[in-house]
Amino acid sequence: MTQKRALITGITGQDGSYLAEFLLQQGYDVVGMIRRISVINLDRIEHIQDKVTLVQGDLLDEASLISILTEFRPQEIYNLAAMSFVPTSWQQPVLTGESTALGVTRMLDAIRLVDPTIRFYQASSSEMFGKVQEVPQSERTPFYPRSPYGVAKVYGHWITVNYRESYGLHATSGILFNHGSPRRGLEFVERKISLGVAAIKLGKQNSLHLGNLDARRDLGFAGDYVRAMWQMLQQDEPDDFVIATGETHSIRDMCEAAFSHVGLDWQDYVASDPRFYRPAEVDLLVGDPSKAGAQLGWEPMVSFKELITTMVDSDLQALKAGRRFADVTEITRLKR
Repeated sequence: MTQKRALITGITGQDGSYLAEFLLQQGYDVVGMIRRISVINLDRIEHIQDKVTLVQGDLLDEASLISILTEFRPQEIYNLAAMSFVPTSWQQPVLTGESTALGVTRMLDAIRLVDPTIRFYQASSSEMFGKVQEVPQSERTPFYPRSPYGVAKVYGHWITVNYRESYGLHATSGILFNHGSPRRGLEFVERKISLGVAAIKLGKQNSLHLGNLDARRDLGFAGDYVRAMWQMLQQDEPDDFVIATGETHSIRDMCEAAFSHVGLDWQDYVASDPRFYRPAEVDLLVGDPSKAGAQLGWEPMVSFKELITTMVDSDLQALKAGRRFADVTEITRLKR
């Protein structure tokens, strides 16, 4: 039996690293696309770097995508690359649109031109729901994005549907709700909390400043969510799926879980700082994953509390081992 080959864009990110691990375990030949930049951060895939093939390409350059598909002939493509930090999308809205929206079109068009049998996964986002029109949010919930990132993701989602219906591509979108891990970027709120708690516990930081503590999110484990991506592309017919835990927790809940894990009272250290509020807030996100459960047989394995405590333990271990985080003393200044 011929070994399957998968191309992952954004392989150096949180989701890309977990997906690469998972596909290797399934016996895949994994190709990871990375952008040509002066310094490439391979920390998240360092342990598997010798097991994957890295190739340079860019979602801003369709010619590079066509070249990669022609050379490597993958059977599956997982498009995880994007301008993924929501607050930055207000500062760089045009670049966000070019990569997160039009980049999807370029990849779909490359598939159409090189090999229309390739199965394509698009990483859609719960940020597309924005100012939510119903609770919980399902595949049928209308979109109302509240950031340039959310708007770009809506475009990427609908162009995937359009190419599926127009050209018969096996193109699927996973509408993923928030998901974290010890590999989460320091700018994301759950990692900002876990690293802040670890630093405070070890006496390296005195306080943690966050934005809107009442904002609520549906938060799961990234390792669970990449399994859903793979399950989607194993289906006979392409479709769209919400991937979520079905539970919602406030930023305050995250703080309470993280601080209590190390024996501290979060109220002694956490402050809500208006400087870190979004220009347009997304107040309540909670997904309905029943379709994924029924059709994919998918369900989350790691609970909210397990995720938060694992992240705190990982950051404690890293700081105790002497790992230096450039942001550890500046983390209170990072926007949520």
